[in-house]
Amino acid sequence: MSENMRAISQDILGGPEVLTEVQLPRPVPGPGEILVRVRAAGLNPTDWKHRANGGFLGTPPFVLGWDVSGEVAETGVGVTLFQPGDEVFGMLPYPYGHGALAEYVVGPARAFAGKPANLDHVQAAAIPLAALTAWQALVDTADLHAGQRVLIHAAAGGVGHFAVQIAKARGAYVIGTASAPNHDFLRSIGADEVIDYRTTDVAEAVRDVDVVLDSITDENSIRSLRTLRPGGLLVTLRPIGEVDLAAEANKLGVRALRMLVEDDHAGMVALAGLIDSGKLRPTIAGTFPLTDAAKAHALGDTGRTVGKLVVTVP
Repeated sequence: MSENMRAISQDILGGPEVLTEVQLPRPVPGPGEILVRVRAAGLNPTDWKHRANGGFLGTPPFVLGWDVSGEVAETGVGVTLFQPGDEVFGMLPYPYGHGALAEYVVGPARAFAGKPANLDHVQAAAIPLAALTAWQALVDTADLHAGQRVLIHAAAGGVGHFAVQIAKARGAYVIGTASAPNHDFLRSIGADEVIDYRTTDVAEAVRDVDVVLDSITDENSIRSLRTLRPGGLLVTLRPIGEVDLAAEANKLGVRALRMLVEDDHAGMVALAGLIDSGKLRPTIAGTFPLTDAAKAHALGDTGRTVGKLVVTVP
């Protein structure tokens, strides 16, 4: 292998135009790590937010991207899960393990799982961060189970469309919010009820749900607390906010938690099981070669994609 690799980096914060192709040293796996030859890298809203304002990463230069699908090129000391040549997919540790927009990336072996045989690398790269977020919110945090009712905001988005499928696989009754053009799509992936947030006050139209999953705003979360049954739980994917959601929830006799996704071998294995059984599939909004990563970011900036954007690494 060459000692260098291609990557998409940035030297300043800003719009998609700040992303440029660079040559960087190929990383070396340390103890417990694997070096992955990246075949595809999924993108998420956190990518364009970090590109624009630095987020958790602060000041560039940095290489973004957390979703990876590819082949193991090397293993570090002590790795037993994988061998060179194995196909894997996973989420690099969020937020500081970024770097998927490159030909190679290093990450903890246990941040990955074996790539399902019924997915190609593009499909596999679309899954990790968004699906893990949905899994950790609905299963690990809310313990969603059969017979419960769940309200999923932005249900046609990256996290949302996985959350709908995971909730259905758990036997829940799923209510999703989306604009009218996306209603048929949501029904096709299992939503029992779909609400057009543009024409309907969701907080007035929905009642007695056990779980709410929100990724929009704190204001939307506060309003959504009224849709919960007594003791119900709202999980927001906004880990930092200016509002004390827990206190607002307590006033209404419900609960609210802020969540940040974590790398998760067990979660990835569980998702792979759902994929193998046909209960979970990604929807691809678009694919772009590595050299066109800026175009992918520009499309992501619109906030109008259904499903996931993926960058391929030839």
